[in-house]
Amino acid sequence: MGSGSSQDNGRPRSEPTGTISGWGRIPVPGREVRVSDLRRGTRKAVLTRGLARSYGDASLPPPSRPEVVASPLADRVLEFDRVTGRIRAEAGLSLRELNRLFLPSGWFTPVTPGTQFVTLGGMVAADVHGKNHHRARCFGEHVNSLLVRTGDGQVRRCSLDEEPDLFLATIGGMGLLGHILEVEFQMIPVTSRWILCDSERVPDIDCYMDGLKEAGPNWPYTVGWIDCLSRDRNLGRGILQRGRFATAEEAPEEKPRQLTRLAVPFECPSWMLGPWSVRAFNASYFAAHGADQKVGIVHPEKFFYPLDSILHWNLMYGRRGFTQYQCVLPESSGRGAARRFLELLTSRGGASFLCVIKDCGAEGRGMISFPMAGISIAIDIAVRDDTQALVDTLNELVLAEGGRIYLAKDSFTRPEHFRAMEPRLDRFLEVRRRFDPKLEIRSALSVRLFGDPA
Repeated sequence: MGSGSSQDNGRPRSEPTGTISGWGRIPVPGREVRVSDLRRGTRKAVLTRGLARSYGDASLPPPSRPEVVASPLADRVLEFDRVTGRIRAEAGLSLRELNRLFLPSGWFTPVTPGTQFVTLGGMVAADVHGKNHHRARCFGEHVNSLLVRTGDGQVRRCSLDEEPDLFLATIGGMGLLGHILEVEFQMIPVTSRWILCDSERVPDIDCYMDGLKEAGPNWPYTVGWIDCLSRDRNLGRGILQRGRFATAEEAPEEKPRQLTRLAVPFECPSWMLGPWSVRAFNASYFAAHGADQKVGIVHPEKFFYPLDSILHWNLMYGRRGFTQYQCVLPESSGRGAARRFLELLTSRGGASFLCVIKDCGAEGRGMISFPMAGISIAIDIAVRDDTQALVDTLNELVLAEGGRIYLAKDSFTRPEHFRAMEPRLDRFLEVRRRFDPKLEIRSALSVRLFGDPA
């Protein structure tokens, strides 16, 4: 099963010759080598990556070793138990292909991020979370075992019972513990292929937070879009969505049709997503929902992966690319943490048409996995001359609130800020050194944040 060719639509494009980038389109010198046999193809590789959907430099090579192995051709389903839903597959299998193969039979991934253009290996490396984190936590909670080629050249199977330190450090370890070759995890049964969605407009961030917390006990999937340019009494107005899989009685008889995908055809000029255009988009998007609460059956891709309907949407940010700033603010920071974040963002002129706030449950099992009990906030930021200063300012607030940032999205965090956010880091680095004493596996991110050899 599986087909690597079906996954190319999710990959970045328009990179300068001789460079490689993540989804944020900030290039570094490098090139990809695609292999269909990860056991053989990763023997001397500095890094493995999947569909290059990490926004920052987590999947980019260090300057001295510019070649990375790409995994999408290694996409076979190796085992599937039709009774329990246990599945074992090669790390290059994409979530899009997994959904195509198994959703019609009533099985779905236990956790899904906001795009289906990711591989299983990438989902483990980033320990992805989704709209159901308050219920299901991260993807790593549902992983039974991994097959990993570590930096010392050994191929090891790991789990909570076998090489547990390697297992827990690989989950959320940004690919730095080794090349992930196979993933075994637990699928979940679903009642149909359709989603019942309930959405409403909320007038400000306090009402949004109240609605998000109230929805958690009753709805498995919750998420919301926030107008992060609104101010004063409208600060944080937005649209709150709640969802679950429709029952067999609620769902239409027909299967969900394949959606038509538009594509951004060229790199847009940098002024296109300036404050005036983002403000206009946010106002129209908020108004278009209407004042009434909406309940209805929606296509699963429209609910889980709305941005996947626009291929190469990252080209909208122009030549310099963009970064996503995603942080988690813990419950201990109190109800006003989201308001303080938005007040700081708007005071610094942060313009983003994408601002998403999700409810987070307990911290994951991964050694440096991102979420913790609280809320996550994600904003897209076009790269400008002041982007580093903006990220520094946001990081200082997140530090003061007791939160942390998501490495899969980061390009600009300074090492001193990340170390101050992450008390688990020393333990992670000790385990990493045990399995890779010469730091054979490294990335542009590990050079930037951990001081690895460039």
